[in-house]
Amino acid sequence: MDEPVYDPQALQAKWLPRWEELNPFEAVEDLADTRPRKYMLDMFPYPSGDLHMGHGEVFAIGDVVARYWFQKGYNVLHPIGWDSFGLPAENAAIKRNAHPAEWTYKNIETQANSFKRYAISFDWSRRLHTSDAEYFHWNQWLFTRFYERGLAYRKGGLVNWCPQDQTVLANEQVVGGKCERCGADVVRRELTQWYFKITDYADRLLDDMAQLEGGWPDRVLTMQRNWIGRSTGADVQFRIEGRDEPVTVYTTRPDTLYGATFFVVAADAPLAEEIVAPDRREALAAYRAEVAKLSDIERLSTEKEKTGVFLGVYAINPVNGERVPVWAADYVLSDYGHGAIMAVPAHDQRDLDFARKFGLPVQVVVHTGLADPGETGVATPGEGALVNSGPLDGLTKAEAIQKIIEVLEERGTGRAAVNYRLRDWLLSRQRFWGTPIPIIHCLDCGEVPVPDDQLPVTLPDLRGADLQPKGVSPLASAADWVNVECPKCGGPAQRDTDTMDTFVDSSWYYLRYCDPHFDGGPFDVEKVRKWGPIDQYVGGVEHAVLHLLYSRFFTKVLHDMGMVGFTEPFLRLLNQGQVINQGKAMSKTLGNGVDLGQQIDAYGVDAVRLTMVFAGPPEDDIDWADVSPAASQKFLARAFRVMAEAGAASAPGADLSGGDVELRKVTHRAIDEVTKLVESHRFNVAVARMMELTTATRRAIDTGPGAADPAVREAAQTLAVMLSLVAPYVAEEGWERLGHAPSVATAGWPEADPALLVRESVTAVVQVAGKVRDRLEVSPDISETDLQALALASDKVRPYLDGEPRKVIVRVPKLVNIVP
Repeated sequence: MDEPVYDPQALQAKWLPRWEELNPFEAVEDLADTRPRKYMLDMFPYPSGDLHMGHGEVFAIGDVVARYWFQKGYNVLHPIGWDSFGLPAENAAIKRNAHPAEWTYKNIETQANSFKRYAISFDWSRRLHTSDAEYFHWNQWLFTRFYERGLAYRKGGLVNWCPQDQTVLANEQVVGGKCERCGADVVRRELTQWYFKITDYADRLLDDMAQLEGGWPDRVLTMQRNWIGRSTGADVQFRIEGRDEPVTVYTTRPDTLYGATFFVVAADAPLAEEIVAPDRREALAAYRAEVAKLSDIERLSTEKEKTGVFLGVYAINPVNGERVPVWAADYVLSDYGHGAIMAVPAHDQRDLDFARKFGLPVQVVVHTGLADPGETGVATPGEGALVNSGPLDGLTKAEAIQKIIEVLEERGTGRAAVNYRLRDWLLSRQRFWGTPIPIIHCLDCGEVPVPDDQLPVTLPDLRGADLQPKGVSPLASAADWVNVECPKCGGPAQRDTDTMDTFVDSSWYYLRYCDPHFDGGPFDVEKVRKWGPIDQYVGGVEHAVLHLLYSRFFTKVLHDMGMVGFTEPFLRLLNQGQVINQGKAMSKTLGNGVDLGQQIDAYGVDAVRLTMVFAGPPEDDIDWADVSPAASQKFLARAFRVMAEAGAASAPGADLSGGDVELRKVTHRAIDEVTKLVESHRFNVAVARMMELTTATRRAIDTGPGAADPAVREAAQTLAVMLSLVAPYVAEEGWERLGHAPSVATAGWPEADPALLVRESVTAVVQVAGKVRDRLEVSPDISETDLQALALASDKVRPYLDGEPRKVIVRVPKLVNIVP
């Protein structure tokens, strides 16, 4: 008989159209279907071109979970869509002199075909695109509801500006002082923009993380906590000479008020211009021009030399009445607290560096036992007894904070306060390819939301128009689109010409998947109640304080609106690592790029998917230079032959309880271990167990009872079901050759027989001074005392011992380590 030949390309050509006919992964809405539901979601892709190596990894990982749930008998929702608005498509279209829609939808079709080839278990009936009017209609509807609730508002102020993309950025989109999309240095500009009031939900965003403990990676929760940055302290009022209204500062250390020897205002805050002495205006203006060139990251850097200008005025310390000079400086940000700080140089390093630069006094008010900061140049921010602080002397930090707040409240010059690092979400964008903001500006009526029955506000065509970024939205040039009647008074008015940040699109898309064609609202509330929240979310950690934070905010608002019954959208989160090459991120510049399509052409989909999953834990980076899709292909060929030979030698339906007992034990241990490994996301180790099962089955065929043995068929069928998680084409072919109808994807997960999991004995290794001296066959239930006694009594061990050992380390039932 000819040996079965594994041909991955032939299997792909055979099974892809068959799966399209079978449609095994469509979620069922029928109420008669009583299976428990599971919602598996991958972060949806951006259509910037064909699928790349990163897509290959993340979707292979997510598919293991989804396919496992299908095998376990769940009614699974595993949808796909495209995050199809945004700057990359617009910039690519401008470069090619094309319309963004043409570029976007062409890429979507390319990616859709690649996803199907890659055999991801999507329910294609749920497909959506955020650039479809059917979708962004509801962006606008939600914006209007947020506006009515006071959660969407427009204001002027300093914003982050990307000079390359010519648009504003949210704080979360500035990474290391640079635009997170294009890498350009971000500057600050004064603009009037739209915001979502995410700060109203700061406490709930923090407190509700208790629901996510154990389900989300600790580092993501830490990043969100740090980004929200809740701190407790006090608001303290300082009177500025010549100004009627006092200036409020926020401090986490009100106990150090007696050590405040100067006062700092953010150079770009309106307050600086308001209070500056006439003879210092010119110096302030020049300084502000220099500060405008710096990013927030640069301004806050501890490495940067301190700069500032004296404003020619003095503040009055509210606890001791001392006059302290007021300075403008770049190390205070206008949107932190109230845009001004009391400077306590003895106990804050940045204040100390500034004081030493400009010869300002340093007053120690906390005795920490360390040397005087005024002499050493090292601030002492720690705890200790208060000194030089009047009624606070001798108190601890906690006691002094409580006491000084009481004093401030009695005098009416301060109160306890909570502050946050989090700022409201700036959502305006000065670009074309996005959701138009549904507001009309009327000289008489002000801001008027577009009535619901006039939604969606669609984009003007602008084909052939100049979409080059110029600092204002290209929509402003579409006069026929901009100029409209006011919905309130009927007078002349203009549409808002900004579009929404595309993170608005992705903040609720997971709800739309429950019925992407629902026309009675943004989503079908009843279907979301049945499917939500998401049981497992898979995607990159780069969205820890972007998409994930915004999605949590949206969910809480929708909960308050009575539209969802949960307050957290994603119960479990799995972050994948990056696919790199030769230790570095792939890039054209480095010449180390790897093309996913070419890898699939060379080795087949299954080998590439298997390589992605087997390379290491999901959260670790994969260095493509260190892995071998060729080796994966060879393993799949071995597995294919095992399944084919077992299928040729026996028919389905036979009693599998007989046959080779040792192989049956290997099979059932593999079932037990792979089940636990998949559920704990240790997919790479699960693949290793599949490889071990393949080897054991091959051995039984070649040197044991042979391919016709029932235990061989049982092992081969088990292998086919398990492999369907990571190598669906070869698994499906193997399942068919074993005599079963497709699809193996819903064959049902095997169950381990507890009787076959019992080990009669295990091998215990005995080491002396780190070297193996004996191997003992012992009961798996042996006690630590008995195992130690056996090891010390061993004839092979005793020659290496000189009297009583110094230490014996026992790890029952497999290891004894003796230190002589």
